[in-house]
Order: sequence, then structure tokens, then C-alpha cells
Amino acid sequence: MPRMLGESVCRVRPDLPAVAREFDYLVPEPLRAEIRVGTIVRVPLHGRSVRGWVTATDVASVADPARLLPVNKVVGAGPPADVIALCEWAAWRWAGTPVAFMRAASPPNAVRSPWPTSRNAVDLANPQREVLAWPPAADRRELVAERVYATGSTIVIVPDDSRVGSLVKYLERAGHTALLMHSGESAAQRTRAWSDARAGRCVVIGGRTAIWVPVPDLAHVIVLDEGDEGLQEERSPTWNARDVAAMRASRSGASLTLVGVVPSLEAIASAGDPVRPPATQERNGWPQLEVVDLREEPPGTALLSEPLARALHRAVDAGGRAICIVNRKGRARQLTCFSCDSLAVCERCNAAVVEGERGTERGLVSARLSCPQCGTVRPMICLGCHGTRMRARRVGVSRLRDDLALLLPRSEVAAVEAATDDVPDVPVLMGTEAVLHRLPPGRPLLLAAFLDFDQELAAHRYRAAPQAVALLARAARLLGPRNGNGRLLIQTRLPQHEVIDVARTGDPTCLLGTEAERRREVSYPPFGALAEVSGSSAAVMALLANLPSDISVLGPTETGTGQRALLHAMSDMELADALVLASPVGRAEGRLRIAVDPPRV
Repeated sequence: MPRMLGESVCRVRPDLPAVAREFDYLVPEPLRAEIRVGTIVRVPLHGRSVRGWVTATDVASVADPARLLPVNKVVGAGPPADVIALCEWAAWRWAGTPVAFMRAASPPNAVRSPWPTSRNAVDLANPQREVLAWPPAADRRELVAERVYATGSTIVIVPDDSRVGSLVKYLERAGHTALLMHSGESAAQRTRAWSDARAGRCVVIGGRTAIWVPVPDLAHVIVLDEGDEGLQEERSPTWNARDVAAMRASRSGASLTLVGVVPSLEAIASAGDPVRPPATQERNGWPQLEVVDLREEPPGTALLSEPLARALHRAVDAGGRAICIVNRKGRARQLTCFSCDSLAVCERCNAAVVEGERGTERGLVSARLSCPQCGTVRPMICLGCHGTRMRARRVGVSRLRDDLALLLPRSEVAAVEAATDDVPDVPVLMGTEAVLHRLPPGRPLLLAAFLDFDQELAAHRYRAAPQAVALLARAARLLGPRNGNGRLLIQTRLPQHEVIDVARTGDPTCLLGTEAERRREVSYPPFGALAEVSGSSAAVMALLANLPSDISVLGPTETGTGQRALLHAMSDMELADALVLASPVGRAEGRLRIAVDPPRV
């Protein structure tokens, strides 16, 4: 039934993730001037007042006008219509609810000031899409400044907030209006930046949520470190700012620049082959490198090699700081050959193998090695020397800290992990990769040593190689370029690995080719699509039962509180469409989490 003459009706999505539908409400005459698509309002729902977003105005409601309730009040400004539409797309792409994305796109605090005079969208005659391979220690400020449009707005996504301050100052000195939207800012500061961005003709700099800022004249989107895990939301829906940036730029007719030390295959699939700086600049953008082949170290030295000891003494004697990194949490036990000390890896995918079930060879029972990543099984034979004896190794931060203290009796050594509250200002820090994020100020960093980098190179994750490069790149930024005093030391049994070649030469070509070949062989992203579903057994089984036949399922497997399964499709679109139909059925049966593009599978 159409609405009554003179009544205005709007459609509102309540800020309730469990409520999937939208509702129609009457717009009182005093509020009509304030309500537009995206406005945040409070409306009555089931006897209580809830927050929500206006998703449509002047709606021809099919509901009985006598039963429609009026909007209670206007809370403030919210995301504009184009961002609301982007939120709807993201909810489809990552199997979530639009509410999760509308929250990310809204200001932290209420914005009651009216929208500024509308500024027309920038009409670029030839918007560019480019991927740049950029060495980690090279200055990126000029690179960004060259791509900021004189007219229109630019959004710059930076996952690490430790360097945004200098970028803001650099752009302000160049005459640009720079707005900071990083998580390190207070809610009031981020709200002010969100509100100011509505006027357009500015540069917005921030973390992943900055991609939702309501600039009306978007001309360029720049994503630095586009493969960084910090750009992906850990909670479900597991959206990635790089992919949202690509879609927003495409819909707005804006240019797109994706920058990475080794550009991700997803970025290349989205924006084309990478552009590289001159070879000299590539190499100089990495610090001095020393690779220690652990296979050549004397027996009994474990991870405290002679080259490491020399490098530590050199850094401490020069009055600088040294950090030693070894990741012990979340890594499988690794096997090495008893004869040649080579790491036992899979001949197919190069991941570390583990001891599997025993098999039968010529009537005799023999041990086997199996690959948790691709499932390849072989007899317990070393690929290097063909030895048949293996030994397990596992190291811990606390034990290594004690050993380092004995090695450096005149220097204080402290252990650092993610749970460490205060990082002391001492010459030597030993810890997990958390130490790369929590360096105290003061002493110059002269050495970053990865004591057992094989844990990263042969990890049981299909993105292990890019994630290993990201660790080296973060250390390289702290150390500085090749002509500085910083030194990067890598201890490994795989000294010819493509990841180490990147740090050695600065050239990402070999790694990109190898990685693309591996992913294409198993149809993993970007040559396919993955989603991990977990939750109660009833919910997981209900979802799996409602998937179309062209979605492959690995599992389900039992977990401590339910079940888990991995879904595989040939494209993002195919997977998203399947989850749109199956996920509501699963969620109706109980607890369910869907992680699309899981980073640690």
C-alpha cells in the first residue's frame, strides 16, 4: 500500500549485526532537511531505540502507513551513498553483514555539523592503475607526493603508523591539506579528520579504515605495503583494505597505485605487472646483508654461530643496538638431516615436512615424511645427501636469551615477546617478531639477526614466502639503506631460497615467478578463492550441506569446540555467491565464523 499523501519514508539498516533486513520509517517534518542516505539516526525497533543508517530516502513503502513508526532523532552524519554501496559490496565479497562495514565507514563520534557545499567528483580522462615494486629502506614520501592530484582528493593507506608523521609533514610542506586517520589518533582527532574530509581537496593518510573516508572528489588511492597483513581485518568479516581500495577507485573513476617490496600476486592481478625502479636503487634500498649457512657451522653451535657472535660484538662495541628474532609460537616442529643438517622440505612445494605414518616398502615397515601443506608423502630420505636419519629441533626465546647472555657477558640482554609490557633500553634484545614493532628509542639499530629463518621460509602456509619477505622488509626499514651502518643477518639452511635472493639483490622477479607457479598449480588466490569456516558442529555441517557442488571442501576436522573446514572455489565471485546462500543457514544453527582469504592457511 503506498504511503499517505505528504508523508516521507526512509529505509534504515539497524546497527544490529544479527538483524539482516532493513525497515521503513516515517520522516518527521522537522528532520527532513537533515536526513539523506548515510545519515545516522535512532529508530524504534521491538520496543527499544537503536542506532541505524539511512540507506534510501523517499521510499515507496509497501507497508501499511498506519503501522510505520517515525524516526526518533538524527544522531549525525554518516557515510555517503557511494560508500554505503561499497559497504554492501564488501559484505557480499567477505561473507559479512553491511553493519560491520558501515561501522568502519562512520566517524568514531557523532558529527552534527552539516555537509559542506557539495564538490563534484573529479573526472579523470585516463585513470591509471599501477603496481610499484619499491625497496623497503627507500624513501616513499616523494613517490606519494608525485601522485597527489592538485585538484581532487587522495587517500593514502599505510599499515604501519610509525612513519606517517614524516609523510604528513612532507605533504604539508608541499602545500597539501593532510588529514591523519590512523588508529594511533584519538577518537576526537579521527572524528575531526573524518568531518574535514567531506570538504574534499585533501590528502587522507591512515590505516585500513581510512579507505572508507567520505571524500566527495576522490582522484587517487595509494596503498603502501599493499601485501602487509595489517591491511586485513583479523575479525570476521576478514576484509582487506587493498581490495576495497581497488574497488572504490574503479567505481569512482580514480587512479590506483599499489606499492610493495615484492608486490602481491593479488595486486598484480588487480592492477597489472609491477613497475620497478633502477637496479641500483633496488639494491641500495636494502641494508647490508650477511647470510649464514647453518649447515656449515660446527656441530653443537645450534643457532649461536660464529658469524652471529662477531656481528653482535661489533654492534654492541659501536654503541648501537642489536635485535635477534626467532618465532617459536605457532610453528610446527622441523626436521633436519642427521648427516648433513639440511632442513627436510617437500620436493613439490618446499614447505617443511613432518614425520608421518609409517608405511610398507618391499614388505618392511619404514618411516615416512609427509607435507602438511600439499599432502605429498615420501620415505624418510634427505633430498640433499640421501641420508635416512632425521632429528627434530625446536628453540625458544627464553633459552636463547640465556645463551646470548653467556655469549655477551658484559652486555645486558632482554627477552621480548608479544606479552612483554615494557621493553627495556638495553644493547641486545632477543624475541619474537614483536621486537620489530616495539623498539625503544635511543640507541641506533645496527644489527637485526634472524636466528632461524627457515621457520618462515618453510612454514606450512601458502603465503609463507611473501610473509617472510614482509618480516625482512620491516627489519630493513629499521636498519636503513645499504650505505648506512645497519646490517641484516639471516641464518638458514636454505641460503639459495628466492626470498633471500630478494634481500640480496633487491630483485623480486624470481620470487614472483616461483610463487605464481606454486599458486597456479593448486588454484590458490589469485587463481582461485579460499574461505575457512569454523564454529559449532551443527553450524558448520549446515553450511557445508548447502554449498553448491562446484565448491570444494577440505574437511571438516574436529577442533576443541566444534569443527573447521576449508572451502575452495575457482573465483572470488563464485565463492561469494555460494556463501550468500549457505551462510544464513549455517548461522541459524549456531556459532559460525567465516574467514574469506584467510592469511594463515
